[in-house]
Amino acid sequence: MTDKDLTDRKFYRAGEETHFAERTPERTPQTAHPAYKLAFRDTDFLLRDELRPVRFQLELLKTEMLLDEARVGSTLVMYGSARIPTPDQAEARIAAAKEGSEYEQKVAKRLAEKARYYDEAYKLARMVSEKAIIEDGKRQFVVTTGGGPSIMEAGNRGASDAGSESIGLNIVLPHEQAPNPYVTPYLSFQFHYFALRKMHFLLRARAVAVFPGGFGTFDEFFELLTLIQTGKMKPIPIILFGRDFWERVIDFEALAEEGTISKADLDLFTWCETAEDAWACISAFYELKD
Repeated sequence: MTDKDLTDRKFYRAGEETHFAERTPERTPQTAHPAYKLAFRDTDFLLRDELRPVRFQLELLKTEMLLDEARVGSTLVMYGSARIPTPDQAEARIAAAKEGSEYEQKVAKRLAEKARYYDEAYKLARMVSEKAIIEDGKRQFVVTTGGGPSIMEAGNRGASDAGSESIGLNIVLPHEQAPNPYVTPYLSFQFHYFALRKMHFLLRARAVAVFPGGFGTFDEFFELLTLIQTGKMKPIPIILFGRDFWERVIDFEALAEEGTISKADLDLFTWCETAEDAWACISAFYELKD
């Protein structure tokens, strides 16, 4: 058959070639050996240590390409603990700890006190999603979380209840886990490399809301502060919820007084306690009109 189309491709696509390869009529020692597999179909080969740079590229490209196809222009990223109970679970958490040690009761009480931040995360996500801001034909401030439970669930749930899609950037961990059910399925991503996950948290971020959390939240929060402090990233609104919590666990003023950061660095983030205040901060920064 002669193809006289000047614009049509003359080489078969990889998917078509894969189909041809799978139709190999004869199984021989040569065709049965892993060496004969197409390189991009050979999982054992792709998982070799030498292929780490390729896997880095794949994790960067897959999410980037799918978010582009989904017309996601910018994101509102939400960080926070995976352990804070919902308001409905708070009292049950305290009751369950009554038979435990004094320390366990104290922890349960403190976690229950933070349940209100589940509500604030939910309200902020729903509020922003309902605004459905479109610019340059792309969706702006698309809610993005780590895809897990608690504060992350609240963010995805708020967007879902507003009838909007939201993103979940999950990470493979040794213990079994799954994305919360409110993440939009085709915007639910799983990462092997923390570094690539971190990049996707911030590549499209135009605002970040940080709720009380543990090591993971601290890690993301301080890395973001460092990127802006050093000028590697342009300033964006960083909303810090839970002043009592943060000032109890970190003495920001002491850092400045010790000279390890400057006093001006304390202006990199804004204290907020409510979703309304958080959105007011974001909209003022970008001079948005409600």
